Amino acid sequence: MSVETRHVLGERSFDRSVIRWIMKSVGNPRISVRLWNGDEFRVTEARPVACMEFRSRRAVFELLRSPSVGFGECYSRGLIDIHGDFLAFANEITAAIAEHRDNSYNASKLRSLLHAMRRNSLQRSRHNVHHHYDLGNDFYKLWLDERMVYTCAYYDTPAATLDEAQVAKLDHVCRKLQLQPGQKVIEAGCGWGALALHMAEHYGVNVTAYNNSREQVAYARERATARKLDDRVTFVEDDYRMIDARCDAFVSVGMLEHVGLANFRSLGALIKRVLKPDGFGLVHSIGRSFPNRTDSWITKHIFPGGHIPSLSEMMSVFEPQKFSVLDVENLRPHYARTCATWLQNFEAEADKVAEMYDEEFVRMWRLYLAGSSAGFESGTLQLYQVVFTPRGNNDVPWTRHYQYPGFAEAR
Repeated sequence: MSVETRHVLGERSFDRSVIRWIMKSVGNPRISVRLWNGDEFRVTEARPVACMEFRSRRAVFELLRSPSVGFGECYSRGLIDIHGDFLAFANEITAAIAEHRDNSYNASKLRSLLHAMRRNSLQRSRHNVHHHYDLGNDFYKLWLDERMVYTCAYYDTPAATLDEAQVAKLDHVCRKLQLQPGQKVIEAGCGWGALALHMAEHYGVNVTAYNNSREQVAYARERATARKLDDRVTFVEDDYRMIDARCDAFVSVGMLEHVGLANFRSLGALIKRVLKPDGFGLVHSIGRSFPNRTDSWITKHIFPGGHIPSLSEMMSVFEPQKFSVLDVENLRPHYARTCATWLQNFEAEADKVAEMYDEEFVRMWRLYLAGSSAGFESGTLQLYQVVFTPRGNNDVPWTRHYQYPGFAEAR
């Protein structure tokens, strides 16, 4: 055997050893690995759900340096490729990591606290919103439902389509708030306006909705005018911290994740100022089963300034203001399915997305959508809806019947 041959074999052995160590650190997922030289091997004896290809040795060092950011950036740039069902790969990797890394509760809580101490100022919040939500309405139209709802759908029947499930979610939120005609509603973080318009059109309320995204607010105003609802719905391009009106109901769907843990108490104080003593509120947020820091690749490339709270962290919105928490529901499986459907829609339009941006953007968003679905599927992520009212309001439901269709008719 020549010196050159021994050198090549030694390199291959070293490469395999390093990658096996990386795979062990993420729980030995049921995948195969292909190296840049064509060498391929299984991580475990189980049948692989997909093949992860390292197209350059550089990708190995990036994963060693920072597993999450390294993988995300290498996949986006094409230094790592996935062969097979991408969502199945994401589900397998996420489940393996969740099972393997049984982090201690106290250590995770400390990491979450240190990560969340940085406050989102008004200027930083506007920048963070612009980074994600002002990518262009035409981009989101390609893969969201017809109402442009960019939060968890509610599949009240197994056969429901995404459009049907999003309408069901809007109604689910409205019923929980027990909306009555003529009431004043404040919505913090309104997206493209679907919930505000739905509340006004189907429940007869007057809505003032706040949002930092210029493109989303412009689109929402156009829809309000087109549907002749602009006399009942006002879309304000401003931060939630600027809210000063009084209301019968306060609702926030998908905004708390962007507020930042350091601002939770001040958000609660704001809600207490604006919500009438007999009013009801609902906060809908992605969450966790225990405190932990948000994935570093997500905060760097997708949601800068974001923090995904545990239920105990969410309580810092409600407890200091002595709100009565009336109901907590976890819609985790619904969000796993929602994200999987978004991914399917996104893949069908991937060529158009590449024309609008580039291939690296497509790969980044594919990873984000698949990883999100996998997070909910594995239980790494949760989806909480919390209903609350000011302390002392005794005009509250005795059962949960009011939350479901048909109850009003039955009464």
